[in-house]
Amino acid sequence: MDDEGEGDDCLQFYSEEINFDGDQNTGEVSLREWLDQPKRQVDLVESLHIFRQVVETVNLAHSQRVVVNNIRPSCFVMSTFNCVSFIESASCSSSASGTSSGEEDVRRDGAASDLQAATTTYLSSTTDLSSTEELEVKRELDVAIDVRDSRDFPLKKILSMEFTWYRSPEEAEGGKSTFASDIYKLGVLLFELFCTFDTSAEKVGIMSNLRHRLLPPQMLFKWPKEASFCLRLLHPQPSSRPAISELLQSEFLNERKGSLGEREAAIKLTEGIEEQELLLAFLQLLQRRKLEAADNLHDTIGMLSTDIEEVDNQMSIMMKNGCSFLGLEKDHEPVHKIECPMLHYEMNEESSSSGSRKRIRLGPLDCADDNKEMRFDGPTSEANHDIQEKVRSKGSRIMKNFQNLEVSYFSSRCVPIKPTGKFTSRKLLASNLSGRSTIKTEGSSVDYLASKEGNCGRRMGERVNPFFEDLCKYLSFSKFKVHAELKQSELLNSSSLICSLAFDRDKEFFATAGLNRKIKVFEFDAIINQEPDVHYPVIEMASKSKLSNICWNGYIKHQIASSDFEGVVQVWDVTSCKVFLEMREHEKRVWSVNYSLVDPTKLVSGSDDGTVKLWKINQGRSTGTIRTKANVCSVEFPPDSSGTLAIGSADHNVYYYDLRNISLPLRTFVGHAKTVSYVKFVDSSTLVSSSTDNSLKLWDLSVSTSRVVDNPIQTFTGHTNVKNFVGLSSSNGYIATGSETNEVFVYQKAFPMPVLSYKFGSIDLMSGFEADDANQFISCVCWRGQSTDLIATNSNGNIKILGMV
Repeated sequence: MDDEGEGDDCLQFYSEEINFDGDQNTGEVSLREWLDQPKRQVDLVESLHIFRQVVETVNLAHSQRVVVNNIRPSCFVMSTFNCVSFIESASCSSSASGTSSGEEDVRRDGAASDLQAATTTYLSSTTDLSSTEELEVKRELDVAIDVRDSRDFPLKKILSMEFTWYRSPEEAEGGKSTFASDIYKLGVLLFELFCTFDTSAEKVGIMSNLRHRLLPPQMLFKWPKEASFCLRLLHPQPSSRPAISELLQSEFLNERKGSLGEREAAIKLTEGIEEQELLLAFLQLLQRRKLEAADNLHDTIGMLSTDIEEVDNQMSIMMKNGCSFLGLEKDHEPVHKIECPMLHYEMNEESSSSGSRKRIRLGPLDCADDNKEMRFDGPTSEANHDIQEKVRSKGSRIMKNFQNLEVSYFSSRCVPIKPTGKFTSRKLLASNLSGRSTIKTEGSSVDYLASKEGNCGRRMGERVNPFFEDLCKYLSFSKFKVHAELKQSELLNSSSLICSLAFDRDKEFFATAGLNRKIKVFEFDAIINQEPDVHYPVIEMASKSKLSNICWNGYIKHQIASSDFEGVVQVWDVTSCKVFLEMREHEKRVWSVNYSLVDPTKLVSGSDDGTVKLWKINQGRSTGTIRTKANVCSVEFPPDSSGTLAIGSADHNVYYYDLRNISLPLRTFVGHAKTVSYVKFVDSSTLVSSSTDNSLKLWDLSVSTSRVVDNPIQTFTGHTNVKNFVGLSSSNGYIATGSETNEVFVYQKAFPMPVLSYKFGSIDLMSGFEADDANQFISCVCWRGQSTDLIATNSNGNIKILGMV
């Protein structure tokens, strides 16, 4: 009885720990699991339905002269409606003439191979075991199997006992498996279908007695016909057992054939209804989603139609009021017209411009290929040739970046617009345009016509305006023009790398600083207007250490601050070329220093020692220290406040502090994958960060109340930056950065792709001439205030003044 005690534990574990939910994806469950359900109730028709399916499966095999052999519950699975399927395995069957090599292995190894096959098929039909348990079963089956070892895994014992229960007397004595052996196994299965057990110990005992054809009294009393037929199948003499054909034709199975047929028909009908319900649910869900998509499409088309009408109205007003200014007749055709290779929509005359849904009728396509360039249809006179070329160029850029522009349009169109001033109605706009108009001046990035009274003339329509302005800025410039190139005597010096550029308060002078330990101040106009062999600085100040960053005071014109590789922060008086103030509280290299534009006495610095120091230039020591967990690479005051601060960190994050509480950041911007090397304010509520993960990210400081922000407004990609500091500067919505491809890139804040790029030529140190050097990179960039002029320098110390044209 020791074995039975072990089996008791196994069955107890099996019945309590395994849920009988089957495969959640297919609805299938092992027949072994189904039989061992706690408190299973026997249903006559259901049990006969299951048994008949197994009999028919065995009959099919016998008709082909194949002994099934593995007729055990663990080798069958049941679907939701009690449809039984046999799980085929390598050792599940043999020919009638003799046993396979697998059968010999079963007897030679103490039924190990058969048990392994049964375990494998069982595991394939259930999802209730954890991966750890499954691996344990497979590992144990790779070694010698001892079915009575108390240390074996419980599931293995269950299958082992099942193998013993279903083994025919002739197989137990070492004989061959025959057709009659399959009939014996069917008898054991029939018994399990009609006999239930209160405890696992009871089941182990009764199943052990079954080999001696001892049936429990409760089955003899409740199911006498089934018990009698079961004893016939379990006859110890194989020749006394019925053949499979006799079994199928027996009165036992056929007297309730009508009930079984009704059950099967009911099951099939239920299955069919369920399939139809599932199909109906799928189609209804698909219909609902497509209707939602159609509604969204109608809304989108209506929105586009409203904006098209708005733009068309504004264009008509501009042309009407611009004709006299341009010296044209009132009824003159427009100067130029662009036809895009996109669908044209014909509006219903009853449609209003209120933005509600409109009826749209598709018109003819101008072009079948959306990737072709925009076509220009207009005057072909020589006077308009330049205009035509510009339009073609801009149209080509639009089509090249159409998908990005589309995303940006809908993104800006769906966001409520923040009012920037007094609302201007269309009538007021028309009145201003008719009364006061001026022509577009060179250098203007947005306006075609501008009012003297502010932005009334340029605000085209509150709905389209943000995207329109951004698109105009994106298309306003097509290339960089080199205004001047700074020629220095130290250009070929190995320590000529410039780390920082900065303009003074009035943008008349700019300063450079870098590894040559010098701050050089140049006059901008003199560089632009003169062509000397060598450009000499107006002022030159020498430092004791390599310089990492400089920042000009935005109020005190002659004051400039610097930081160096030794951790020293200095404030210089440019007029006297002397250090006005020196601060030595940092322990390591200081990467960044920045003045507040609002309070010019406030200064901030960030260092490799993980600290940010707050300074007052009229004091000799810091007024506060922000401690971080990583190197600080960049610090920046916002343009309209001295009470907040942005920090770029080597831990891949951007931090935004309220200086009234420096113990915890007000916001943490998460999204970069590598070191954040620069942070710059685009405006008072928008921040751009640069990282060595090849990207810039734009953050909105005003929309989120969460302390952690992980959704940037925009991510800019196109440049290359994986290891060096390449510079970052922002002006009037344009963002300039360097690249390790020795190029300058400019982005417009609304679009992820570059607006312009310019590649520096590398100077060969031996010949002094330009050459292509893959090791060169842009080291810093700086806009000249709100103008379109940009100063950039590369790692060779080559400085160029560029202008967007």
